[in-house]
Amino acid sequence: MRPAAVPPVGDRIRQARLARGMSLRGLAREIGVSASLISQIETGKSQPSVSTLYAITTALALPVEELFEPHRAPAAASAAADLVPGTVPHALAGLAAQSARRIGPLTAPDQREVLELDSGVVWERLGHVPGTEVDFLRVTYRPGGSSSSSGGLMRHPGTEYGYLTSGELVLTLGFEEHVLRPGDAVCFESSTPHRYRNDGPEPAVGVWFVFSIP
Repeated sequence: MRPAAVPPVGDRIRQARLARGMSLRGLAREIGVSASLISQIETGKSQPSVSTLYAITTALALPVEELFEPHRAPAAASAAADLVPGTVPHALAGLAAQSARRIGPLTAPDQREVLELDSGVVWERLGHVPGTEVDFLRVTYRPGGSSSSSGGLMRHPGTEYGYLTSGELVLTLGFEEHVLRPGDAVCFESSTPHRYRNDGPEPAVGVWFVFSIP
């Protein structure tokens, strides 16, 4: 399978950060990581973990869906912003306008856009309907993979639904641990502290829907 090209995550994060007038150190302080880590992510020297990625997108009010979108020319971004004067900065309005891109209605395996994240996690985008804030993903946790490289729990706005198709995945949800096996499904408010990890020898693969709006 040759996945579709996806813009570098760091470029998208830097665009959104600058559009909000937030400094690199300010973003790092907001989510509790080092400025060096944010710099490495923005320059493509390091990939964020799932938990760090959600912390960044939450701090920047940036839908995760936007990370998959192609770059727009500055003129196009300005034109989009001019349609809604006084609401958001021009560059941010340009980012918001990208959500009109449809993925589907049929998405073949070789058309999936793929994000490789830190700690052995891969997201494959399965589709997108314009005007919605839903992450529709095929998620793979490689052996030893985890949603947090530091072992911490994450939380973010919205709700999520997951269905495991193969492998085994451990979900820490609040103070409880749940072992997911093929055929098991989960659903919970994403504001509940949580973490996924794969302690097994085989990749854990499933389909996840994450609704960004609570």
